Amino acid sequence: MRTPLYPLKRRADFLRVAALRRKWAMPGLVLQVAPNPLDDAVRPRIGFTASRKVGGAVQRNRARRRLREAVRAVLAAHAKPGLDYVVIAREQTVTRPWPDLLIDMEVAMRRLKSWQDPA
Repeated sequence: MRTPLYPLKRRADFLRVAALRRKWAMPGLVLQVAPNPLDDAVRPRIGFTASRKVGGAVQRNRARRRLREAVRAVLAAHAKPGLDYVVIAREQTVTRPWPDLLIDMEVAMRRLKSWQDPA
């Protein structure tokens, strides 16, 4: 069963997740995790970011699209409720082979202990 994911949009939320310093870097992405402080902490929230280090606008948009699909494929089915996730694109996100990008997402989630087997 897939858990519905909700967007992280406010800058303050991104900064709060980053301030906790709970992250794991892989060649294709960086995953940050923090507890959701809201009352409705049942649903996981996700945010995406890609800096200019990734490349121009075309490369940044492509990186974000690839990360959104990786999140739909891996994180949506295995996200722990009550957590906020921030996925950061890296230079290799655009060129990394798709299966390797999915493995990067899974390994990062397992390392951060935010992996949950579907019930």
